[in-house]
Amino acid sequence: MDSIQAQTTKPHAVCVPFPAQGHVTPMMQLAKLLHSRGFHITFVNTEFNHRRLIRSKGPDCVKGLPGFRFQTIPDGLPPSDRDATQDVPALCDSTRKNCLAPFLELIAQLNSSPEVPPVTCIISDGIMTFAIKAAEVIGIPEFQLWTASACGFLGYLQYSELVKRGIVPFKDEKFLTNGTLEKTIDWIPGMNNIRLRDLPSFMRTTDPNDIMFDFLGSEAQNCLNSSAIIFNTFDEFEQEVLNVIASKFPNIYTIGPLPLLCKHIDETEFKSFGSSLWKEDLDCLKWLDQRDINSVVYVNYGSITVMSEQHLKEFAWGLANSKHPFLWIVRPDVVMGDSAILPEEYFEEIKDRGRIATWCRQEQVLSHPSVSVFLTHSGWNSTLESVCGGVPVICWPFFAEQQTNCRYACTTWGIGMEVNYDVKRDEVEVLVKEMMEGEKGKLMRQKAKEWKKKAETATEIGGQAYNNFERFIEEALNHGN
Repeated sequence: MDSIQAQTTKPHAVCVPFPAQGHVTPMMQLAKLLHSRGFHITFVNTEFNHRRLIRSKGPDCVKGLPGFRFQTIPDGLPPSDRDATQDVPALCDSTRKNCLAPFLELIAQLNSSPEVPPVTCIISDGIMTFAIKAAEVIGIPEFQLWTASACGFLGYLQYSELVKRGIVPFKDEKFLTNGTLEKTIDWIPGMNNIRLRDLPSFMRTTDPNDIMFDFLGSEAQNCLNSSAIIFNTFDEFEQEVLNVIASKFPNIYTIGPLPLLCKHIDETEFKSFGSSLWKEDLDCLKWLDQRDINSVVYVNYGSITVMSEQHLKEFAWGLANSKHPFLWIVRPDVVMGDSAILPEEYFEEIKDRGRIATWCRQEQVLSHPSVSVFLTHSGWNSTLESVCGGVPVICWPFFAEQQTNCRYACTTWGIGMEVNYDVKRDEVEVLVKEMMEGEKGKLMRQKAKEWKKKAETATEIGGQAYNNFERFIEEALNHGN
């Protein structure tokens, strides 16, 4: 009886990530942190991703723990057993239109269950702002976890200004090739040396009703209606941008990098858990153990990026021709509409120094002493994990705010170089050699190590991000009391 009483007096946070790998991972990290501080957690995946998790990790991964339960809501899309991220525009449109009603039903069920405490707050992904409406209906606080960069968030907040200034929609497709995107813009406070091409890529449209342009612009604005916004970043890394955001919306908490903050919790109790939607190749780390320190190029384009077969081949031969050892993650769905196939002679060429796998534990790979540089799509989790590992980056941004992250990595943070979108093997070879052997690479490696130290300081006990998390818990616990 006493344990039931204790259970029902716990604060209860419902965590709802956007249903893509790069969003599920940081939400899971935050949920574990809250659970370690006495919160009951209900973690809400879509039915589609719930099935993917079970296929990837087995049924134990969604059994939960005392005080940590998994629940699902439909995403509104037709059923599918495809083992890949769903069509992103369709998913964005569907979550915005279809998730509120089933989410409210789920919260009503939780609140009527004698087995769990009443829901005291909602923490939703920054692009799942239907949860703000749900919280208003129920009368509880709602917090947004913005899982991308703060510079990306500020970029999305400019979308309405791009329309006002008559820049978007573009008149025709010529803007892609006539130099328009290279123009420097000087009207965004807190963003220096930014070109149009460095703003989140959904602004590159000729359609005034483009789903992604409308969705990201409006979802970023909607975040400003929540009780608070949590950013997976640290103050020193994005200081100017955060100052501008705080001037518009003062109630923000910078609690990143979340992978480092999670080092304060005992992960053993979560050993059956996993947020990876793909099966992981655990032998990658054993392969790295056999390599020299700072000798390996790690390559991973994240969970959504797709490319043409030609681009895949250019990357492949560029890596091979660099003559440096490399670990390359090639998802089964990385080539548009097909599976990735490389010729037999390629595998002959790289047999002693290249390893190709379908997925891995990236955080551990980037912390491995043999890894020296990271060829990345510049997604935010990847960018932060490279900082946590002290590893510089070669950037090939694909979409969304990856272009913004790439620009900051190459200029403000001083840890990166960019590959042209129309990638050529000679360029890949030159950039890898420069990063591994050249003077620029040495400077960037040093800079990456400096950022790693600053990130560690921010997340240590008494550090700024650590203290911000403590403040957030006070806010979440005491809001409305």
